[in-house]
Amino acid sequence: MFDPRALRADFPILERRVHDKRLVYLDNAATSQKPRQVIQALARYYECSNANVHRGLHTLAEEATEQYEGARRKAARFINASGPDEILFTRNTTEAINLVALTWGRANVRAGDEILITEMEHHSNLVPWQLLCQATGARLRYARICPDGTLDLDQVAALIGERTRLVAMTHMSNVLGTINPVGGVARLAHARGALLLVDGAQSVPHLPVDVRALDCDFLAFSSHKMLGPTGVGVLYGRRELLQAMPPLFGGGEMISRVEEQFSTWNELPWKFEAGTPNIADAIAFGAALDYLSALGMEAVREHERQLVAYALEALGQVPAITIYGPPDPAQRGGVVAFNFGGIHPHDVATVLDYEGVAVRAGHHCCQVLMRTLDIPAAARASFYVYNTEEDVDALVEALNSVREVFGSVAGRPL
Repeated sequence: MFDPRALRADFPILERRVHDKRLVYLDNAATSQKPRQVIQALARYYECSNANVHRGLHTLAEEATEQYEGARRKAARFINASGPDEILFTRNTTEAINLVALTWGRANVRAGDEILITEMEHHSNLVPWQLLCQATGARLRYARICPDGTLDLDQVAALIGERTRLVAMTHMSNVLGTINPVGGVARLAHARGALLLVDGAQSVPHLPVDVRALDCDFLAFSSHKMLGPTGVGVLYGRRELLQAMPPLFGGGEMISRVEEQFSTWNELPWKFEAGTPNIADAIAFGAALDYLSALGMEAVREHERQLVAYALEALGQVPAITIYGPPDPAQRGGVVAFNFGGIHPHDVATVLDYEGVAVRAGHHCCQVLMRTLDIPAAARASFYVYNTEEDVDALVEALNSVREVFGSVAGRPL
C-alpha cells in the first residue's frame, strides 16, 4: 500500500496556497492533478523528439512514433485489451462514445430498435444516444436506480429484450459513486444479442479494469482524470467490431489507398485516427499510466475505499447534511455528493474555496439523475491517490465556515 502523504511531493500544484490557505483539492472526478513525471514527459517530448508520427523516416519522427505507439501499448496493457489495435486515441471520453454512436450506431440501429441506458448517466453517455435514436427512429429506455443509489438490476434484466441493440452504462457514477456490476450486465446483454458499452471515465482511473474479464464490447475513458493531460481519450473496442465499423473522419493517415472517386481504409487502429494526433499529450498519458501501474490499481482502490469510508463517517456527523449514494464504501468509489441544509451548492462551494477547499457544485452533467433525486444540484467532493484523511477533516472544518456565513436557512439553524 502506498503512502499518499509521500506521493504529494510528486504534485507541484499541491504546494499552492489558495486565499492564503493550504490547497485541499477535492475535485478529482472533474480532473486530476499531474505528477512531475507526467509534466516532465510532456516537456521532454517537445525538447527532444518533437516531430510528426508514422510518416517520417528521420530520427525524430521515428522517436516520436515509438513513444506515441508505446503509449497505446501501455493503455492496452492497463485494461488488458487483446492488443494495441483495439485502442483508439480520441480527445476524451465524450468523443469516444460519440464515435461509437456515429459509426457502429448508424450502421446497426434501425427504427424500432432499443438502446438501454441508466438514469445515473453523465450527459456524455446520454445525449449521443438521444441523437442516434432521433436519427434512426430507435427508442431510448432507462433503467432506474434504487433508493440507496444502486442500480435496479431486476429492471435492467427485464428491459433487455429482443429489440435491444446496445446497453450503454457508466461503470461508476460521477455523482453517487455507485460502482455498477457491468460484468453481470454484459452477460445479460449478450444473452439477448445486444452489445455493452461502458463509460469508464470514473472507473478506469480508480479501479482495476479488465475488459476481457468484464466482457464489455466498448470501453471509453479519459487521460485527464487519471493523472494525464487533457485532450486525450481512449476508446477500447473488440477487434471484430472495430474492423466492421466505418471510419468517422476522413483525411490523412486513415487511408490505405486513395483513387479519384473512392478510397480504402488503413488497418486498425489508424482507420479511426485521421490527421495529426495529439502526440505530446498521448506520450505524457503513457507516463501517467506508468505512474498508476507502479502504484497498483488494487492499492489505488483500497486507498479510496478507506478514504471514502472515513469521509462518509465524518460528513455524516455534520448536522443538516444530506449525502447521496450507497452507504456502503464497498459499493462506491471516491465520490461523495452532498447538500448542506437549504444552501445552494454553488454558495457552499464558494465559501469552501475561501477556505482553500476545492469541490465541484452543480448538476454534474447529470440532469436526469438530479430530477430523480429531486434536487437542482449538489456539492461533490472527490478523492484520488494524493488525498488524505486530513483533507477530509479540512472539508468538514470548512463546512463550519459555511454555517457561520449563512447562520440559518429558512429560520432553521444549521
